[in-house]
Amino acid sequence: MTEAPREEVGLPPPVLDALRKGKKIEAIKLLRLERNLGLKEAKDLVDDHVRRDPLLQRSLEQAQAETKRGCLLWLVGLLALGAVVYYLLAGK
Repeated sequence: MTEAPREEVGLPPPVLDALRKGKKIEAIKLLRLERNLGLKEAKDLVDDHVRRDPLLQRSLEQAQAETKRGCLLWLVGLLALGAVVYYLLAGK
């Protein structure tokens, strides 16, 4: 019995679970460990899988958008805190 090429074999369950949670980088890391692949090869396999699944693609895009919003809120909060500290220290 011949072995199927790696591209035709489905992704391991932990990789799929990470993708469903919106953790693409984690999925790539897990795939690299599971199959002893290089970074580019693992990334290409994950990207191909995501491209073939429109629902997964949308959920990853939403996760990225939420992450960007969260980072922006932290940045605005830190800037506001910095402004308050500056105001308090400059007033003395």
